[in-house]
Parts: sequence; C-alpha cells; structure tokens
Amino acid sequence: MKIFLSAILSLFLFQAIFAQEKPLSQGEYVKMLYAVQKNSGVKQEIIEALRKRGIAFELTDGLRGLTRTKGGNDEELKRALEEAERRRQNPTTATLPNQKEAREIIEKARQNTLTAVEEMPDFVVKQQIQRSAAYAGTNNFRNLDRLVVAVSYRSTGEEDYKVLSINGVLQEAPKSKNDYSETGGTSSTGEFVNVLATIFKRASDTEFEVVDTDSLNGRRSVVFSYSIDKDKAKQQITSFGYYEQSTITGVKGKIWIDRDNFRVLRIESEATEIPESFPIRSAKRIINYDWVKITDGDYLLPTLSDVRLTMREGGKVFETRNLIRFKDYQKFGTDVIILDDDTAPIEEEKPAQEKPNR
Repeated sequence: MKIFLSAILSLFLFQAIFAQEKPLSQGEYVKMLYAVQKNSGVKQEIIEALRKRGIAFELTDGLRGLTRTKGGNDEELKRALEEAERRRQNPTTATLPNQKEAREIIEKARQNTLTAVEEMPDFVVKQQIQRSAAYAGTNNFRNLDRLVVAVSYRSTGEEDYKVLSINGVLQEAPKSKNDYSETGGTSSTGEFVNVLATIFKRASDTEFEVVDTDSLNGRRSVVFSYSIDKDKAKQQITSFGYYEQSTITGVKGKIWIDRDNFRVLRIESEATEIPESFPIRSAKRIINYDWVKITDGDYLLPTLSDVRLTMREGGKVFETRNLIRFKDYQKFGTDVIILDDDTAPIEEEKPAQEKPNR
C-alpha cells in the first residue's frame, strides 16, 4: 500500500513539474495579472514564469494594455513579456547563453568597457534635467523645476557642472562646480564613466548572473544581474536637510550587454546596505547608452538617466525623480547654447528600429 501511494504521489509530482514547464497560456497569464492587485508579490512570479516558461499565445495590443494597467506599468514586467513574445516567434535568436558563454560575454564587455574608459575624450554636453516629487509608492509625480546644465568632462575623470538655466530663467555668470546641488533638491553625477568603471573593474569583485535576453534600441542584448559589496563599491549618497549627511553603500542591479559588440546599452542600479538611521531609504538609477559623435569619433555615452530617491521627512515618505536628457555632445571648450526646446518636458525614450553594429 505504501509503495502504491508513493508511486501515485511521484506520478502527480512529475505531472506538476511537467505542467509548470509548459509555456504560459493566455488564460493563465491573464489570471496571474489580475492576482497582482491582491498580492504584489505575484508580479515577480509572472516575470520568472515569462522568462523560464515563455508564452503560448500571440501578444496583442490588448494584452499589452492589460499588462500596463494590472501590472502597475512595471518596466521589468513589460520587458519580460515582450522578450517572451520574441522568443515565441524566434526561439533561436532569444536563446539564453550557457554559463561558459555568459562568462565570455562578461569578460569581453569588461575589456571593451575599460578600454573605452581609457580612450574617452574630453567633451562638453548639455543636460536637460526635469525634477519632480511624489508620495512614495504613488508614482504620481509633480513637477518641481527644470534645469539646463552644461557639463564638461575630462579624460582624467573630472566632471564640472555649470547651471545655465532654472525654469527658463538664464543664470548670470554661472560658475563651474563639482555638481549642481547649489539648486537644492536632488542632484547626481558620475553617469559618464564612474558607474561603468565601478561595475567592471576587477577590484570591485562584482558578482554577475545571467538573467534574460532582450532587445534594446533595436539591438539584441543579454541581461545580467550584478552586485557589489559596500566596501568595494563605495557609492556615496548625500542627504541635504537641516544638516548634510553622507553614507557609503553597496550597489546591485541589472546590466544590458550588446550581444554583437559586447558594449553596455543600459544599466539599472540600486543602493544596498543603507544604514537604517539614514534618511534616504532607497537610491535607484537607470542609464541608457547610445552612440554619439564627438568631432570625428563615435563613443557610447549616456542619452537618458532616471534617478530616484526615497526619503523620510517629518513622518512621511517621499520620492524624488530626476529625469535627465543628455544632448549635443561636443568637443571640449565648445560653448553650450540654450535652445527654445531645452526647457520643454522630457519624453522617455522608446525602442528604436534595428541599428547597424559598431
């Protein structure tokens, strides 16, 4: 009797595992979407199922709209769904690399990135910065101000910031500083080289794990998660309130690597090991990269950055957002000119058509 029961249980277990490996049906996917509103943890389960099992249905605009609505417009969920559709249509191009291939991708990306850091020229670029705030978790951001900042970058890694305009008002005799914190509110630096160098330099002992494949700006990419301990990352976060406070944190996130030329297309980062007493509870940043021309050379540099801080203040929790557009890269020493559209609202980047490899 015991042997018979064990055989039945084993059969049921095998069937359950086999069923889980089948691609998600449309009905199953929609049911999971509706469950997100009752349990936010289901969202991550959907993402994992999309990555591991894929989908057995055609992705329509109606399903995309339902995903945005029921999934809280979650970027990771939308990306996982789109990649599942690409994998359904063409399983070969969306194959996840094995461990050996993943290590080779990381090593090639490390070599290419650190070489590019060494060869980065001096340049100037215009930053259009749109700053907003909301109660944490609502995603209902209210515009605070818009800045136009000229940034000078030197190959030594130095960055100089000069605030040219605040809410359309030109600033008289702006001075170069290490950041734009003089304007109050949230500011960020290091998007050009520091973030990439920290992730790939060997002294960081960064841990990588292959997560998914994706298509970004029309380029096939492999997505890796990464993490760096606080004593190696040494990421500094500063809080400005009644008095200035700073802390050092670790960092984790995801990185998108072009599958053809092994260059970084996107970085998502989040501070880790933040002290419990520190007023900033969360610090996240997304940087999108693309090819830009400076004099006669092409360089992979930031085009858009999204910086978000969550902080406690007076018993309430707020979230700030800096949406930063990098515009008009030019050779060092060129004057940065403000144009009529520099103070217009910043639109987030949308996927582009297929681009030639560099």
